[in-house]
Amino acid sequence: MSQNTLIFVDLPSDDVEACANFYQEVMGWMVEGRPTGVFHRGVPGGFFPLDDGTDSPVGNLHLGFSDAGNVRPHPDPAGVDPRHMSPGGRAMRLWVLVGDHDNEDDILARAEQHGATILWRHHYWKEFNGFSGAFEDPWGNHIIMWTKGGDNPEIKEGYTHE
Repeated sequence: MSQNTLIFVDLPSDDVEACANFYQEVMGWMVEGRPTGVFHRGVPGGFFPLDDGTDSPVGNLHLGFSDAGNVRPHPDPAGVDPRHMSPGGRAMRLWVLVGDHDNEDDILARAEQHGATILWRHHYWKEFNGFSGAFEDPWGNHIIMWTKGGDNPEIKEGYTHE
């Protein structure tokens, strides 16, 4: 018997279509209404690569954009309280591995153009050998862009690190 497996994460919003469009524009993810305006599913990429660069059998992870006013699924079609966003304090943190054809700076620029707040840029975390930048989307969710450090990572001038 296998372990319990994470299969899905929802990002809540008070405008599910705008949230879905935000991530389609900022990240380039395929997004589909399931049903449109109530819940949207994002498909943030293809298969995870093997060491030789070919596709592994692991892929097509999905992400949801849910309506805080009526989060689906639920046995009551009218939904239940709470029906509002949770302002202030810690929020959902979602980590995204930056693809080979994109970069932290470009993603953060697109996010900011679409209403996000930049939380930080150009930070190296030695413990996991990676670089990160982060933004808060217009609905309060925190997205951390992650780029692998690789062998002998170069920490450029002006980067923070820990």
